[in-house]
Amino acid sequence: MEETDRRDFLKKSAILGASALIAPSLLNNSNDLDASEHHTAQTLLPSEGPGSLIVPKANGLPITGTFLDEISHDIPHQNWGYAEWDKDFQYMKSIGIDTVIEIRGGYRKFITWPSPYLLKKGCYMPSVDLVDMFLSLAEKYGMKFYFGLYDSGKYWDTGDLSWEIEDNKYVIDEIWKMYGTKYRSFRGWYISGEISRKTKGAIGAFRAMGKQCKDVSGGLPTFISPWIDGKKAVMGTNGELTKADAISVEEHEREWNEIFDGIHDVVDACAFQDGQIDYNELDAFFSVNKKLADKYGMKCWTNAESFDRDMPIRFLPIKFDKLRLKLEAARRCHYDKAITFEFSHFMSPQSSYIQAHHLYDRYKEYFGII
Repeated sequence: MEETDRRDFLKKSAILGASALIAPSLLNNSNDLDASEHHTAQTLLPSEGPGSLIVPKANGLPITGTFLDEISHDIPHQNWGYAEWDKDFQYMKSIGIDTVIEIRGGYRKFITWPSPYLLKKGCYMPSVDLVDMFLSLAEKYGMKFYFGLYDSGKYWDTGDLSWEIEDNKYVIDEIWKMYGTKYRSFRGWYISGEISRKTKGAIGAFRAMGKQCKDVSGGLPTFISPWIDGKKAVMGTNGELTKADAISVEEHEREWNEIFDGIHDVVDACAFQDGQIDYNELDAFFSVNKKLADKYGMKCWTNAESFDRDMPIRFLPIKFDKLRLKLEAARRCHYDKAITFEFSHFMSPQSSYIQAHHLYDRYKEYFGII
């Protein structure tokens, strides 16, 4: 036998021998795991080479939607023009994203389209009509576009979501007249008020805005993306990473049962943000979310955050394994769809964060995307 052949033979024998020793021990001990630990047990797979995945591939719910964040207060603008956005839509399409959601049409005085109503109220004229651009790119690449409603900022100042109803009365009608009949890609609405619990005015505001969205557009779907008031639900502007007064699963279920009961006829889907709870809590909260959505005939989506809440630097692209754990929990709990906040900053090969380029590669590797 040639020396190189002998070394290859010994390498293969060692790998097979190791897998034969490891796998049975895992199987024999599987009955000792309690229910909360069982979902994390995985049979180790023989390595395909250095750096190869040792977990099952494509075991999570794939991301098929993303927010488009062009009006933000806590992540930087990338100052892209049409060419950069066109390329990003190509990257989105290549990994299976079929839905894009403008996270909000405006925030305080900055807006994404030349709104006659909001300009009269003192908002600033945008240099580009981003709503028109996003709709045209969505149409070009065969994607669905959801418009996110205007955020006046008054809710964040007062804690009362009902402030958002008045401006959006005009915004909803205006957006539909300007773009709804122009583009086939206009396929729904995002009610952008972010809440976590029984916020003052939330049920009434979601009902009023959801109903108007449906009425003007002939029943196009609406969705919300609230946050879970977990241990990592802290303000992005302070230095804390966790808090002590996190909500329990039971409290979460009681409060959201009441909210869903009041909005389910005008809100079609709920995509809870997944970053405010710990990774070992995912199944407990996800199971409740799915149970409530099923009870009220709503779609259960997950907002799989692709930024990392566990670091003192706010905000950087997430470690791939953290994203994987969240997507795998969503699949175990039979969620209907995974969207993310947000591809262009935290997953795109052309993001200003180089870590995002690598997250894109790891995501493709895990899901077997060529």
